[in-house]
Amino acid sequence: MVSAARSRRPYLGLVSIASVLALTACGGGGETEESAPSVAADPELTAMLPDDLRESGTITVGVDASYAPGQFLDTDGSTVIGFDVELFDAVAGKLGLRTQWEPAPFGSIITGVDSGRYDAGVSSFTINPERLEQTNMVSYFNVGTQWFTRAGNPENVDPDNACGLRVAVQKDTVQVPDIEARSEQCEEDGQEPISIEQFEGQDQATESIVSGKNDAGLADMPVAVYAVEQTGDRLEALGEQYEAAPYGAVTAKENTQLAEAIAAGYAAIIEDGTYQDILDEWGLTQGAVETPTVNPDIEA
Repeated sequence: MVSAARSRRPYLGLVSIASVLALTACGGGGETEESAPSVAADPELTAMLPDDLRESGTITVGVDASYAPGQFLDTDGSTVIGFDVELFDAVAGKLGLRTQWEPAPFGSIITGVDSGRYDAGVSSFTINPERLEQTNMVSYFNVGTQWFTRAGNPENVDPDNACGLRVAVQKDTVQVPDIEARSEQCEEDGQEPISIEQFEGQDQATESIVSGKNDAGLADMPVAVYAVEQTGDRLEALGEQYEAAPYGAVTAKENTQLAEAIAAGYAAIIEDGTYQDILDEWGLTQGAVETPTVNPDIEA
């Protein structure tokens, strides 16, 4: 299994569990300062941008900053960091843009993009048919779902037979219909349903498992593995990830021009090695893609 820890950065040392998870507790409100690009702009890519963005020089990005290691808050409590952030900062740099990261609840980001509040949304969005009906999505990373529980698995959690257990999950993620379908199957089989508790932030869901309030949780694989490592091995992963699918950067449905420019930006950082360098630093090489795609074909 791929490791999602980032041991070269000391800001998430193994202190108390409350302190570790509090770093990611950003439900909404507040903005980070603009991030300067770390790569040189490519004039041909800049020319692909919509006129308003090219002229302003800044792209506003909606993000749920509670989903480490993809996107979360640094120790200053305001700067959004993570591998998703670094990848998109590099894309923006190729496009000649600065990024303005605006934390928001996960479930509100696509609506914010659609309304024009944000130019884009980058927040570990799994590409699925429902989201493709609402937005344009640019694939840039592949990941599946991973279950996890307290170390030693004291409740003997089996993801394939979780009937009657208490399971934590973040609202509006692809894991919600997953666990709801499992619970419905339990009832059809004459067993107790799964008690599902949905949280606004993944940090809160993880905390509930560490404390014993819930028996297990499921999240995107990098998030689950990162939680295990950053809580001092007070958690453990269960089985392997499954149903891997691409993450997608989001633009408004009518703004295909920006989506195409973002896809070209991802392709450029893949070609020059920046993409691989960032994933290597985060220990996430298994999820790398070769060709970013606007609105890829996804099975329902």
